[in-house]
Amino acid sequence: MKKVLSGKLHIMKLQGIAKRWFINVVGLIFLFLIIIFVVASFSVKAYYYDSVKSLLYSGASTTAVSYFKTNLDLGVSLEDSAARFVDSYTYKDKTTVWIVDNNGNIIASSDGFLRESPEMPDYSQAVSSEDGISEFVGRANGEKIMSVSRVIENSQGIKVGAVRVMASLKGIDWQIFGIIVFLFVSLIAIIIIIIFSNMIFMRSIIVPIREITATTKEISNGNLDVRIEKKYDDEIGRLSDSINSMASDIADADKLKNDFISTISHELRTPLTSIKGWGETLLFGLDQERDPVTNKGLQIIVSESGRLEGFVEELLDFSRLQSGRMNLRLVKTDIFAELDETVFTFRERAMREGIEVRYSIPDFPAPANADPNRLKQVFMNILDNALKYSKIQGKIFVKAEFSTFNGGDAVKISIADQGCGISEEDLPHVMEKFYKANDTVRGSGIGLAVTNEIVNLHNGKLEIDSKQNVGTLVTIYLPVDSVPTKQEIDMSEPKMDEVSDDDIKLKGYNS
Repeated sequence: MKKVLSGKLHIMKLQGIAKRWFINVVGLIFLFLIIIFVVASFSVKAYYYDSVKSLLYSGASTTAVSYFKTNLDLGVSLEDSAARFVDSYTYKDKTTVWIVDNNGNIIASSDGFLRESPEMPDYSQAVSSEDGISEFVGRANGEKIMSVSRVIENSQGIKVGAVRVMASLKGIDWQIFGIIVFLFVSLIAIIIIIIFSNMIFMRSIIVPIREITATTKEISNGNLDVRIEKKYDDEIGRLSDSINSMASDIADADKLKNDFISTISHELRTPLTSIKGWGETLLFGLDQERDPVTNKGLQIIVSESGRLEGFVEELLDFSRLQSGRMNLRLVKTDIFAELDETVFTFRERAMREGIEVRYSIPDFPAPANADPNRLKQVFMNILDNALKYSKIQGKIFVKAEFSTFNGGDAVKISIADQGCGISEEDLPHVMEKFYKANDTVRGSGIGLAVTNEIVNLHNGKLEIDSKQNVGTLVTIYLPVDSVPTKQEIDMSEPKMDEVSDDDIKLKGYNS
């Protein structure tokens, strides 16, 4: 069944494209709206304050001053003119008008209350100014007001008093505050609408992109059955179709490759077995008087056909691995016994090539439900790599011990060499299929991939650590049914106590 990735992300995290969108788009919109809000707030305040100021200047107009000047010229006193002016004042319901004499005393008031010399900054400034007019915004008797004072002069230009018009700003400020609150709420509502609508739009882009990213990672990891669910008939939808088509093409090509490898491997196995069998028959037959050249040729035929046979077996294992047909034949197995037998066989070969093998194993069984043939294959593959990359007169250390893995009983098998090592760039890839860190050494590049898969099928773990020009350490963890107690281990002796902890550490390779 093909796996389809569908995005069900309830919360769009602010990262990647979403983060850039939020900063660049929403951030700019938010800044623009804040500027509009600030400008609008000041404009509203200026509009209302200018309206009040215009009303005050209408009350303290030049017409009003001319009225007093005319009356003074006709012999009417300032007090009488003030009384008549206040009685006929037009803006009583909106403003308060005072008529002030030269001493700063209020001689007439539209509200009927006379005060003696109150604080009037605008009056004082108007009297001292050249144009005879001034305005004031501030607090008076605990209330915020706006006032305008205009000086009254007689026909000789002598200052005899002033008209002062005032208005309370309390109601105006509340109106301004209400409008600003409305603007602020509207601003927040607009921002929420913009963010919400854009998040819906961005979600329609980001979620499919994340699905595409996840799918391509799955494909790169070898899962060629994964597909993207097409939700939109647009550029992203067409990209999804392209990736799905690409995955199908890769899957078909991969299947063709695996089928080819499997077929060729099976076809090669039979003639190679025959070649090797007849070569061994001729080499070890009754005719012992062959010339040295023929004898050497037969040895090469047996050796190389054996090497090709091993390579074919690796290809068959790789084919099984790719198609998911690598199965284990699990039986009750002593892991240490299989390791012991493999190392015993391997030591003779290593000695012929000038490599010393040091080996340490507990004198206890390690029972597990495992495939003994596959375990031997794992041990031999790792030992064979250690030998291939070792230098002449070098050493290979093998140490087995009881341990724990994933919270359960396990054995830990460490195999270290003093070879050329693996570079930091190559180390993360050495267990990938067909990857070779060193092209100067024979090998197919699939041995470690198969080995790792076998260990994984046993619910174990394979670890590789290496330093270039120092050596390589391979550690295998395999779960077992039971382990001896610490007291039992302390009372026993290992079969070969030749390997210390320092021997299987990279720092101890050259010691």
